[in-house]
Amino acid sequence: MRPITILAFMAIATIVISCKGKEESTQMNHVMAVHDEVMPKMGQLGKLVAELKAMENDSTEIGKQYKTARIELQEANEAMMDWMQNFGNRFTPDEILNGAELSEQKKQWLNEEEVKTKALRNQINASIENAKNLLDK
Repeated sequence: MRPITILAFMAIATIVISCKGKEESTQMNHVMAVHDEVMPKMGQLGKLVAELKAMENDSTEIGKQYKTARIELQEANEAMMDWMQNFGNRFTPDEILNGAELSEQKKQWLNEEEVKTKALRNQINASIENAKNLLDK
């Protein structure tokens, strides 16, 4: 092979490898962005739980709805805590914060985590919206 062909091949290989690493880093950033979006809502979630708990003593249908909404909020909170613990068990701080290269297994896990964070975001947002709507009645 001619030297120019070898150099061109090496340049293309380097670009492909660096793009692949950036793709993983971008995916990790996306997962963390979803986490960062919903984490500040945990305080609001706690306040709503307290408001609903105070109102669920009502034995009518609306009292049952308050209790159901409170349970949904608590389940969303627990899901967030579980996700954070499991995510921290799967990935190192260097992988999360600095974009360290992931093994093939961890790439699969990251795909799973991206799906989980989207579901978690939906669960948290839906439970908060439901509670607010119920309390506004």
